[in-house]
Amino acid sequence: MDLESVPGVGAKTAAALRELDDPERALREGDVATLSQAPGVSEGRAARVARGAIRADHDDPGGFAATARARELFREALGLVQERTVTDYAEKRLETLYPSGTRSRIEEVRAFVESAMARDPELDVREPLSNVAPLSEPDGVRVRDRCLATSDAERYAQAQEAIPEVSVEVVDDARQLAELARSYSTVVALDEAFAGVDVEGDVRVEPDALENPSAVVPERVLAFFSRNRDRVLAAAEVHRIADLDPPCDLDTLESALDQLAEDGTVRGDEELDRLATAVDDLDAAVGMAENVANDHLREAIEERDVTIEGTDLLSLVERGAGVDSLLSRELADEYAAAVAKARDHLVETLSLRETEAMARRAFPDEPTYPVERQEDVVSRLREELTAARDRRATRRKRELADDLAGLRDDAAALVSAALEVDVELAIARFAADFDCTLPELTEESGFAIEGGRSPLLDVPFQDVEPVDYAVEGVTVLSGVNSGGKTSTLDLVALVTTLAHMGLPVPAESARVGRVTELHYHAKTQGTLDAGAFEATIREFGDLVGSVGEGGDERRVLVLVDELESITEPGASAKIMAGILEALSERRATAVFVSHLARDIREAATIDIGIDGIEAVGLEDGELVVERSPVKGKLARSTPELIVEKLAADDSGSFYRDLLSKFEE
Repeated sequence: MDLESVPGVGAKTAAALRELDDPERALREGDVATLSQAPGVSEGRAARVARGAIRADHDDPGGFAATARARELFREALGLVQERTVTDYAEKRLETLYPSGTRSRIEEVRAFVESAMARDPELDVREPLSNVAPLSEPDGVRVRDRCLATSDAERYAQAQEAIPEVSVEVVDDARQLAELARSYSTVVALDEAFAGVDVEGDVRVEPDALENPSAVVPERVLAFFSRNRDRVLAAAEVHRIADLDPPCDLDTLESALDQLAEDGTVRGDEELDRLATAVDDLDAAVGMAENVANDHLREAIEERDVTIEGTDLLSLVERGAGVDSLLSRELADEYAAAVAKARDHLVETLSLRETEAMARRAFPDEPTYPVERQEDVVSRLREELTAARDRRATRRKRELADDLAGLRDDAAALVSAALEVDVELAIARFAADFDCTLPELTEESGFAIEGGRSPLLDVPFQDVEPVDYAVEGVTVLSGVNSGGKTSTLDLVALVTTLAHMGLPVPAESARVGRVTELHYHAKTQGTLDAGAFEATIREFGDLVGSVGEGGDERRVLVLVDELESITEPGASAKIMAGILEALSERRATAVFVSHLARDIREAATIDIGIDGIEAVGLEDGELVVERSPVKGKLARSTPELIVEKLAADDSGSFYRDLLSKFEE
């Protein structure tokens, strides 16, 4: 895929996307979370890029939401679905949904939505989903206890690129290799020429090491899984609850991850734990062993009466002998017992095995008081234990890395599927919460909504009165103030937008004619000045003039709320009549909400349909309204209803005369 061919992707953005492992996949799948990881690409930018790639794939020119109010309503509609996600990924992923006039795009989303609506919206996966996120690479892993060695300059460069986690050293002969072995716990020689070289230390000749980096640096695999461990385990739990078909055996995966600590080390290995504890506790254990020996010897001395003949004392003084000689002569057995106790304590405390003999040499056979460790022996013991621990740790890391390396792709697929479940459940919850159904999308103009209820109203959804409304061609929607004209227009726009996003709509049923543009003009606040008025008329002039230019591929739905507020009523009626005439000639679908329906009809040269939201009366000063528009009915105004009520309550002629004015 040529990244710069994607709408909205220039050279700079394309270069940033190439930093990703597989930008083509991310674009193809609309993976906004991955795209936003590209340098300098924000989440909003990533969503726009993903939508651009989708439009390019479907040859979709875009521009469905053609006015500010249409775009605002699209964002509100999308927000209703996004509110029902758990993960950031799902919220971003839904950003790739947009209203389109291209049938192939709509059908693509509808197929996904049908599958999503089959899911149980009550599925209890919120808790595990809250711990699922796209897998991420660990921060730079650096291993300092081993190195690679080669005598070839080209191989040196290859090694640095293939395994950057370890140092790569240039050596010319066995002597230099031996020097490296004294500085590193493990040296991996890459040249076949070093095979058979006998040097002290852990030196391995592995010419194929660069082909299997995880064998040299198992930390690479372990760091990846330790960073993503909780995400993978949570994804596995989502699979179990949602009864998904996992890409691997979950028990095997979980068993391997249970052996991995948060810091990337191996856990659950008793031998490794024993060696690690021995290294960590060595100094303390030796100190305690000294105390054991000295306590025993002190008690023995305190309980013993030692008599020294004068000639013996003189002999000891003449020889320069001290207390050690005295101990050797008088308390040899007790000293031996004390040292034995010290040695046993050290071996037992550290659970020593292979190094037991060395540990017993940590305390001297020659009597001395106080009993003290032999530092050179303790130092060698520490080196032996450390080396044994590191060898064991490396071997266990390699074993675990071997197990996990083959599961990396499966883990990624596991997490991806769990995240997609969140996207699907958000759609399922949206459909359930607002009693939605998938609409019928036709190639005919107009729309027909039955039992539609808008979730955008400032009342609980269950309290929203259902509306039935159908329109073909151009229509003026009349009705009393606060009767629901604007909310009906919002409902039509919402159903149309959702249908063209491929999403279900909040209605018992709906038929929506496919359009390529939605022009929704909200109510203007106050009369416009001359300049603003001219700009508004130009906007409608451009719209009317361009409708039909694209042939059958350009279909528009025009919704206008009280355009009469832009100027004086008489002129407004003439202007709206002219616009509706032009739209009718171009076979567009349009609904104009207006209080000037009668005047518009009189000013028009064609038969313009008029629908009405009827107020059926007044109760306690409040309007009682039939929310579904009545076809072909010019709705009575609020003043007419009030005068009608007064005329019914009064026997005089004044109110009847006023009422007759409305009937003229």
